[in-house]
Amino acid sequence: MSLSVESRVVQGQRDQERPAEKTTGPGARGSGRTGAAFRGLGLVVGLAALVLVGLLSIWVGTRGIPFTATWNVLWNPDGSETSVIIHDYRIPRTLLGLLVGTALGLAGALMQALTRNPLADPGMLGVNLGASAGVVIAIAFFGVAAPLGYVWFALAGAAAASVGIHLLGSSGRKLASPERLVVAGAAVTAVLYAFNWAILLLNPRAFDQFRFWTVGSLAGRYYDIVLMALPFIGVGLLVALVLAPSLNALAMGDQMGRALGVNVGRTRALGAVAVMLLCGAATAAAGPIGFVGLAVPHIARFVVGPDQRWVFAYSMLIAPVLLIGSDILGRVLGAPGEVQVGIVMAFIGAPLFIALCRRRKLVML
Repeated sequence: MSLSVESRVVQGQRDQERPAEKTTGPGARGSGRTGAAFRGLGLVVGLAALVLVGLLSIWVGTRGIPFTATWNVLWNPDGSETSVIIHDYRIPRTLLGLLVGTALGLAGALMQALTRNPLADPGMLGVNLGASAGVVIAIAFFGVAAPLGYVWFALAGAAAASVGIHLLGSSGRKLASPERLVVAGAAVTAVLYAFNWAILLLNPRAFDQFRFWTVGSLAGRYYDIVLMALPFIGVGLLVALVLAPSLNALAMGDQMGRALGVNVGRTRALGAVAVMLLCGAATAAAGPIGFVGLAVPHIARFVVGPDQRWVFAYSMLIAPVLLIGSDILGRVLGAPGEVQVGIVMAFIGAPLFIALCRRRKLVML
């Protein structure tokens, strides 16, 4: 005998209020106060790990500087060569890694929640290819050569791609469902990919400049790039966190979400805007960096379960730890040069994601 609408609504509210009971990872060890205490402790550990890798990023580099000297000039800049390296190069690089990692991790979790697809990543909405198209246009047609010049073109390209995909996915009389958004994203991504390479293959100079940006790197970025990306990522972060309760309701389906009072169309539109702001600013600042938005949300869900509020919080901590750690590893492995973080992240992220798939069956969200 089927349940009435009222019964389903009540049951949905109970499920939303007790997400810890559905977990399969360590977060399932307790519910109520015990589960909240476990998750809270995990956030403290994650924050401590973030502080640790941040300090390591300031200390470790292609130029060996003793820890005591690093610590002294960190708090007392004196204009020396060591002080310039720490304050003008390593600190802005670390801050950018923090911003980009947070943005990509949160964008990945948000994208997977919006599409209810465990294999979704921010690039599925065409944000990465839109940003790349903006950079290609900047280099090939406007002669832009500096990273700060790329940024605004990349943001404009990411925004245009995101808006185009949402309009295409919501065309006709139907709302932009997850399936329609995914198909629209695949179509626009294919078009942008062909557009980019058609221009690059016909313009060797543009190709030579573009290949350095498309690898993905935190090197050579200074405070101007950090300050540019900060407001976009900040707004995207706030929008995503506000949407977390609504996304919990939508996890039970659009019909149940509407019964619980969620405006499905507005939630998806705001979610797409948040993904565009987060991933667009991160990609514009550091170039395309893969696997962060794909793998990190799965790690977070394995620890805390399906509640998007906790998944978002953990993704915002795990992702920058992973990204900054990969950047440090690239400096150590490539000394006296360095390996770009986009390359290191690919080598780390792919095996990590495969291990997650083997350890835990990925089901539709």
